[in-house]
Amino acid sequence: AQRHSGAAMAEQGRQRMADDRCNAGGTAEHARPGDPLRQHREEEVGRERGLHGALRLRRRVALLGHLGLQHVLRPPAAPLLGQGPAGARAEVPPHAGRAAGNYPMATMVYFQCVFAAITLILLAGSLLGRMNIRAWMIFVPLWLTFSYTIGAFSLWGGGFLFQWGVMDYSGGYVIHLSSGIAGFTAAYWVGPRSTKDRERFPPNNVLLMLAGAGILWMGWAGFNGGDPYAANLDSSIAVLNTNICAATSLLVWTSLDVIFFKKPSVIGAVQGMITGLVCITPGAGLVQGWAAIVMGILSGSIPWFTMMVVHKRSKLLQRVDDTLGVFHTHAVAGFLGGVTTGLFAEPTLCSMFVPVTNSRGAFYGGSGGMQLLKQVVGALFIVGWNVVVTSIICLV
Repeated sequence: AQRHSGAAMAEQGRQRMADDRCNAGGTAEHARPGDPLRQHREEEVGRERGLHGALRLRRRVALLGHLGLQHVLRPPAAPLLGQGPAGARAEVPPHAGRAAGNYPMATMVYFQCVFAAITLILLAGSLLGRMNIRAWMIFVPLWLTFSYTIGAFSLWGGGFLFQWGVMDYSGGYVIHLSSGIAGFTAAYWVGPRSTKDRERFPPNNVLLMLAGAGILWMGWAGFNGGDPYAANLDSSIAVLNTNICAATSLLVWTSLDVIFFKKPSVIGAVQGMITGLVCITPGAGLVQGWAAIVMGILSGSIPWFTMMVVHKRSKLLQRVDDTLGVFHTHAVAGFLGGVTTGLFAEPTLCSMFVPVTNSRGAFYGGSGGMQLLKQVVGALFIVGWNVVVTSIICLV
């Protein structure tokens, strides 16, 4: 009975709408879909039948269709896990190689300036609390000119390591390995803090540290994602791998703290995050997601071992007062990232970034074994150059 009643009411509504159109000077079949009078009549009937919202929504969908925005409310069907249709609609070009981006030279100057600045900031962490500001003001331009610039040109600017095919996607060697080694070397020559300062050095503000860590993690997306100098597939992969490796490393470091110290540590979690970010930096846009997970596992465990175990047993590491542990979090993690990039660099991604054809990681066979050797040689050059130049600057 209810179904018959509802059908009767619907029929009455359609009949009344037709009568209203006829009374307005036209028949139902002559009324066009966009006719304002028809819309008004439909709205009047809709109010009485409780259909006012549905009719207004239908007209808005029609309006979006005229504007070419119909996919806003109803996207076209696509496979749940497939990427074909999505890739066809993507505005990010899948193959852009190292094509020059559309940006002024001033942008590149500032981008590289920030890279150089962060390297010195990291280096300063090894000398925190004991280097004279006047000496620091002399050290900065000398080290930038004779140490950082050489490494950056060799690996990024077309130097011999770049031409040879050594991979350093975003500064694992140029920034992190060099700052860790130079900071450790400078700390050796400057000497340690007082015994009181070394023994009583608790965290000053954990909340502020967490805020800085969050900003650092967020900014690292631009750090690694901006290095292709274009919005392409390579930059997208770099951002994803950066987050994957950092998250994995954080979890591994925290898990090790729980296993060996019976409780998690906020400071340890931040250190694990940093080592993960550093480790993925040399190969952020050159490895696949599964490799980023493996790199995160290694970066959360090996630097943890060198800091918690090796540091306490090594007389040299005990003698050198590396205030913030830059050697472990940046030098060790940066070297680890460069070597694992030589293992896991994917051939197709390498073709977008590396100037040497047929470059690949050792995991993919072929010339991959040679690539691993190149990564080790590149790391040794950065280590040796920074030890020599930093020592000369500190002694002279």
